[in-house]
Amino acid sequence: MSNGSTTDTLVTRLRTLVADLGPGSKLPSSRELIERYRVGPGTVSRAIATLTAEGAVVTRAGVGTFVAPRVDRPDVVSDMSWQEVSLAGREYDPANAVEATHLPTGDGIALSGGYLHESLQPTRSLGAALARAARRPDAWHRAPTAGLEPLRAVFARMAGGATTPQDVLITGGGQGALSMLFRAIVAPGGPVLMESPTYPGALAAARAAGLRPIPVPMDDEGIRLDLLADVFAMTGARLLYCQPTFHNPTGVVLAPDRRRRLIEVARSANAFVIEDDFARHLRHGLAAPAPLVTEDHDGTVVYLTSLTKPASPSLRIGAVIARGPVMRRLLGMRYVDDFFIARPLQEAAVELLSTPGWDRHLNSLRAELRDRCAALVGALARQVPDYTVSNVPYGGLHLWVRLPPDRQAAAVADACRARGVLVDAGDRFFPAEPPGAYLRLNFAAAGSVAELAKAASKLS
Repeated sequence: MSNGSTTDTLVTRLRTLVADLGPGSKLPSSRELIERYRVGPGTVSRAIATLTAEGAVVTRAGVGTFVAPRVDRPDVVSDMSWQEVSLAGREYDPANAVEATHLPTGDGIALSGGYLHESLQPTRSLGAALARAARRPDAWHRAPTAGLEPLRAVFARMAGGATTPQDVLITGGGQGALSMLFRAIVAPGGPVLMESPTYPGALAAARAAGLRPIPVPMDDEGIRLDLLADVFAMTGARLLYCQPTFHNPTGVVLAPDRRRRLIEVARSANAFVIEDDFARHLRHGLAAPAPLVTEDHDGTVVYLTSLTKPASPSLRIGAVIARGPVMRRLLGMRYVDDFFIARPLQEAAVELLSTPGWDRHLNSLRAELRDRCAALVGALARQVPDYTVSNVPYGGLHLWVRLPPDRQAAAVADACRARGVLVDAGDRFFPAEPPGAYLRLNFAAAGSVAELAKAASKLS
């Protein structure tokens, strides 16, 4: 049993104990708790700290831990209806609040969301990196606005080409960076071109910034450049958001002959390209093509990447690579938004990326992703042969599955949830009306290959 689950179990038991005791009652000593519940001293310490933070107990140095006084809260009926009036006119899309659907309960199986199952995350390496970072004498000093120089240098090397550390801005993951980029480049009310389908988080960020997402269709070689030039001309757009490598949700990689041409089309329209390279480290074997930014010399491409996908959702560290006035604007927005990214987290990222263990993690992760992808493709072919997987990706976390014509994605997703399998309905991946019914299935979110097979059988 992991430390986390052991601690959670002890916290639950201690809550019951606290409820049975009166305020001011002393809890058993740490030694007694260790013997009674057969746990380690670290588990007891973490459990007591959790209850203290909740206000359930108070600790007195050298004396012990006691049940906290209970606070009587009078029954008050709150009236929040005034907020509906005050917030009127500010658009809100409830479809953006999707986090709860990514948390299975009991023996449920998650094929939803965009992160690795905890068993695939380098948890020990992350813990060791954070511990080493915390021991640095300057760990809690203010970080530079653009980020720590060693971390910027690491991201510059990852991108390749002529990228320098001075071109890199460290961000709090990818999602916050997307929001900042949309606000920095396009004025409210303006259009932003997007592949169709695309990442729902990008759609949500664009709409929250007051922008109008405009779809550009894709085929099995990526975004259709014959249509892209026309859409730029029709809309006057000055920004394209795209995922050229292991596209989410389709897994498609932009064809080699389209990569340079995409930059040329955007440059001709005096437009920026946001290259979201979230899956650079998630290839299943074959090398991924070089980022578009390495072929750009005029500042057309603004590059975005993150460590949350290959490492952990809580490693909120990403990077933007930009050149020219747009970088100066981003630095100004950083100063207004949050000044800088927490230094201990940046130091931990430097520690993580600078050890041989990082490369070992990526190698094992690639093998696991390859096996899981193949297993789910095979299980779907056997269990639901009328579901179509037109592209088997060689990178990323997802399968993009087309449903039969008589199915609706939302209805299928609801039926799956009722059977304990969480999937993402495809409708919200489209900037406009979806051309068909799709599901996005995350083969890295389940606990094992066996769970993938079980989920496929439930889909049938």
